[in-house]
Amino acid sequence: MLERCRSSVELLPHDVVELILERLPVKSLLRLRSVSKTWKLTIQTQRFQERQLSHRRRSRDPDILFVHYAHNDGCLPTDARRFMFGSSIAYTVCFPTSCTSVCQNTCDGLICFYTKYVPSVCVVVVNPATRWHQSLPLARIQQLCIVRDAKKSHSSYHKLGFGKDKLRGTYKPVFLYNSSEFGLDNVTTCEVFDFSMNTWRYVHPASPYRIIVRHAPLYVDGSLYWLTDCEETKVLSFDLHTETFQVICKAPFSHVHDPFRFTMCILDNCLSVSESNWPTQDIWLLDSSGGNINTWKKMFTIDISKPLRWCGGTGSSLLTIAVLEKNKLLIRGRCHRMRPLVIHDLHTKSYELVFTDNKPFVSVCHFESLFSALSN
Repeated sequence: MLERCRSSVELLPHDVVELILERLPVKSLLRLRSVSKTWKLTIQTQRFQERQLSHRRRSRDPDILFVHYAHNDGCLPTDARRFMFGSSIAYTVCFPTSCTSVCQNTCDGLICFYTKYVPSVCVVVVNPATRWHQSLPLARIQQLCIVRDAKKSHSSYHKLGFGKDKLRGTYKPVFLYNSSEFGLDNVTTCEVFDFSMNTWRYVHPASPYRIIVRHAPLYVDGSLYWLTDCEETKVLSFDLHTETFQVICKAPFSHVHDPFRFTMCILDNCLSVSESNWPTQDIWLLDSSGGNINTWKKMFTIDISKPLRWCGGTGSSLLTIAVLEKNKLLIRGRCHRMRPLVIHDLHTKSYELVFTDNKPFVSVCHFESLFSALSN
């Protein structure tokens, strides 16, 4: 088969071959590296990998990964259960790791797992398409949490952020946490992992505002974002190139008294927040088209009474995952018992139950890529 493929493409100019290759799924590209040395070198170049990922983003909606954790050794098995909706593929991936959390967003096809209470486990960066992975050493906050856990002392579960310095092309896992819980100075403490040095380092100054720890940081266009825990809730950004914090705007709602009523997510590559006021949920998108002026635009108000019944509760908001086919919202429950995945048609106002599982899982949007955290 590969011999026939090799003889056929020898008649084509190499730039035409590249255009064909960049349209193929990652699994096929991994196999086709053995066709010739030229193909292998082409597929391994950063330029080709960027074009492959760019084409996948332009040509289809994101895939959805349902992430489970498995506490055993072995490779990265993929659940045989797959289904399609529109141009998206949803499938379950089970990772053999003792990590207990996953970053809410992927970056260039890379996923970050982590835990803060197991000394033998730290942070693991994974490309589920190529099965590349790398374990990182423990951050200072993980060491502090392990000590507190051994003393049966409670600490909030501060969440890991993961993104990319767009100018240098380097990836950066980031821990931002409220200092007072650990007896540290300053309002917050920030740690960034440096892949070139294989070490965590502190960023000074860190955020001047405490953050809401129940909401995971999200990555958009070179920056990570948090919601602040202060009298008037603000949106805090961290530029991954300059490594500086700034408040970019106020949240479109008042102080967050109940963090389960609010969610933060990425929709159409824009920061989005939502507020649940039973039986509806308002969804805003952050409009940054005005340069230094950021404004919130209310995009949708949805009826959440039916999908929350599928969750077995009414006390929390729904997590908005993606916009599909321009007129459908992919949403997920946040209850501990069940987290059904639901498609809401914005035109017909209908709901379709897509997936449910009694096992705990995290759903993340994902575009397959050939990248590793060391690609650049």
